[in-house]
Amino acid sequence: MYERIVLPNGARVVCEHMDGVRSASLGIWVGAGSRYEKYSEAGSAHFIEHMLFKGTGQYTAAQLAERMDAVGGQMNAYTTRDNTCFYARVLDSHLPLATDTLCSMFFDSKFDEADVENEKGIIQEEIDMYEDTPEDVAAERLLAGCFPGALGRPVLGRAASLRRMTGGSLRGFMARHYTAPRVVAALSGSFADSDVEELVRRFSAMPASMPERPNASAYHPCLTLRKKATEQNQLVLGFPGLETASSERFALQLLSGILGGNASSRLFQTLREKYGLCYSVYSFTAGFEDTGLFAIAAATNRETEERALRVIMDELHRFLDGGASEDELSRAREQVKATILMGLESTSARMNRLGFGELFLGGALAPDELIERYDAVTGEELLALARRLLAPETMSFSAAGRVAREEKYSSILGLERRA
Repeated sequence: MYERIVLPNGARVVCEHMDGVRSASLGIWVGAGSRYEKYSEAGSAHFIEHMLFKGTGQYTAAQLAERMDAVGGQMNAYTTRDNTCFYARVLDSHLPLATDTLCSMFFDSKFDEADVENEKGIIQEEIDMYEDTPEDVAAERLLAGCFPGALGRPVLGRAASLRRMTGGSLRGFMARHYTAPRVVAALSGSFADSDVEELVRRFSAMPASMPERPNASAYHPCLTLRKKATEQNQLVLGFPGLETASSERFALQLLSGILGGNASSRLFQTLREKYGLCYSVYSFTAGFEDTGLFAIAAATNRETEERALRVIMDELHRFLDGGASEDELSRAREQVKATILMGLESTSARMNRLGFGELFLGGALAPDELIERYDAVTGEELLALARRLLAPETMSFSAAGRVAREEKYSSILGLERRA
């Protein structure tokens, strides 16, 4: 069981002891990501993630890196559409150093204008790398089409907005969105009471201002194509998903596992093993605070893509007609259970469970509770959810590569019937 401390300013500290480990994982979670940005400041959340590693009032960028390297620690960060996380993993004896380092970055970063200008080039390289990855292009264009507005914009931002950013504009974004009620410090592994007390002391100093809220978003069907000179076409079929905290999220994860979550899934066995139409085919879900996406992705050459799409549609129709077998449902449950239980052995996985659960789910469910939720999902519930989410009239499609005309894909997928 973990401990949850709510500070007077609204910030939260959550921590969980793990027996028999010598490491500790600490994460600073902020419930603000790229969807909180205005159009003119697109990419700010991700830019801030970079700048926190570029020097503080106490340490230079080199000293921040040297401090962690000197103790064999790991430190990194990431930005999503809904949140940003800064985290470190160290031996328990070095947790005070990791806490001091992360907190110095979080509370006292310099945002030196010369560093901001230099980092613009680094982030532009990231944007260019994304453009060179057709799989990412297809997925991002699907998100942009399905969720017009801030939620659908790329986390990395745009070249035009990148050029306008300054240390002052980034500090302003932090002041508006990095507020105490939106911050969680999550700690798991081996630690002392003094380590928790230090986190409470540090985060109690944050101002208790109320956070701004992003505009609500909702799923809209779309069709988007991007021509690129590639050997394979990257195809993504999209459907409405579920918001992060939906009570049906357990059923949706099982549904994804059965359709395309692993090597024994229906789509993998049919498209790759039976017909040899593609090397890669899988399903995935993306949950956000107020909406979500369910998607199926495949990579094929242009000569086989039509047949691959027709087989995918056939498999979807077959599932919507008859649902999952008891054997498929059992395998999906066992896979989820294994992921949960094996994750208990990792301080990083537990820290992520605590931080994410506190930010988005009203608290982290205990492993036994999680397993009970998956076990409670019935075949009938799974089929009802699939029929609601995977309805033909809600389907979206994105492709990148040597794509055909829009009319051809509309005909293959039956999209012209909803026009």
